[in-house]
Amino acid sequence: MTAAQLINILYNIVDRMYIGRIPGEGRLALTGLGLCLPIISILIGFANLCGMGGAPLCSIHRGKGEDEEAEAILGNSFALLLLFGAVLTALCLLFREPILYLFGASDVTFPYAEEYLTVYLLGTICVMIGLGMNPFINSQGFGRIGMGTVALGALVNIVLDPIFIFVFHMGVRGAALATVLSQTCSTVWVLLFLTGKKTLLRLRWSAFRLKGERVARILSLGVSGFMMSMTNSLVQVLCNATLQQYGGDLYVGVMTVINSIREVITMPITGLTNGSQPVLGYNYGAREYGRVREGIRFSVQVTMAYSVVIWLVTLAIPELLIRLFNDDPALIAAGVPAFRIYYATFAFMSFQMIGQSIFVGLGRSKNAIFFSLLRKAFIVAPLTVILPAWFGMGVNGVFLAEPISNVVGGLACILTMYFTVYRRLEFQ
Repeated sequence: MTAAQLINILYNIVDRMYIGRIPGEGRLALTGLGLCLPIISILIGFANLCGMGGAPLCSIHRGKGEDEEAEAILGNSFALLLLFGAVLTALCLLFREPILYLFGASDVTFPYAEEYLTVYLLGTICVMIGLGMNPFINSQGFGRIGMGTVALGALVNIVLDPIFIFVFHMGVRGAALATVLSQTCSTVWVLLFLTGKKTLLRLRWSAFRLKGERVARILSLGVSGFMMSMTNSLVQVLCNATLQQYGGDLYVGVMTVINSIREVITMPITGLTNGSQPVLGYNYGAREYGRVREGIRFSVQVTMAYSVVIWLVTLAIPELLIRLFNDDPALIAAGVPAFRIYYATFAFMSFQMIGQSIFVGLGRSKNAIFFSLLRKAFIVAPLTVILPAWFGMGVNGVFLAEPISNVVGGLACILTMYFTVYRRLEFQ
């Protein structure tokens, strides 16, 4: 799963690297793409609502030996993805112009954002099915097949990107088309496996009929991942709008690069923590609590070791990382100090990701939802507005909100997990 996450982020980053090098308009095109990221986060949120809600439930029911209910959860999750995908496509296409201006677009950057988003939205259903159904492959123990889902999409995207952008001169529209086609290939891969002979849980028409109680369980557990994506979207919107006010298009572009780097360096953490969920959920359902504690210890040790190393490396070479996307001197001059502020306490962010992943894997939806909201909605979002306006910190206040939230939210989440989950499992 870690490899799959890295491959997934690779082709998203390659997308942005190509866009940042469009002759004569790379920085503005990159900024335009950054304005689309909150909307993409919302779509990912709905995919997580179904996938990350249903997959842990499947693991728990398989641990109990209830395969029929596990298949019913699989089918209901797929039906929900189709429903959400159709509705979101229509709404976002209809209101894309006011949404983009609300999210911080200027008259200069709007055309780039609108071109990319229009094409991307036409593939919304494929994007959501590929992202939302792949966790059901991983939850059955087919990690290599799950990695193949992402690897196929990555390969197609990396090949098509330069062809559409530079050979056919399609610009950001070509980047979006390459992404949609790659996600379509991933979706076909997922569906072929889940309807084939090797899968343990098969996607069946008879399981598509939604049942209220089952849907409620899927959504209640998936709300954690959903809220993470939605609060990420909210913070991105606030950051873009505030940066547009205090620093203009240049700092919106800086934030786009910072977010892109963050996605790269956090993906191994996401892969490790998400990879632990099927193991934790299966053993929890089977009442093997010693194994659950062992899995928690392993996840914490490996994730923290990685976080500290990548934190130090990231702070050491900010200019090199920024140049991967664009060589504009103004972008680099503004980006290096912003980079060091934003990543000042990166290692603490992993505490939040570890604790929340364990809550989801064990079906503790209330804890997972609370900590999804705490760091982003209750700490980052208010500070993004307060620090620049009330303390006169300007753009630096926007970048400072993240490291403060990492310390407060991360420690609160991991300590709660330790006392309410890990310690209690010792006595069961």
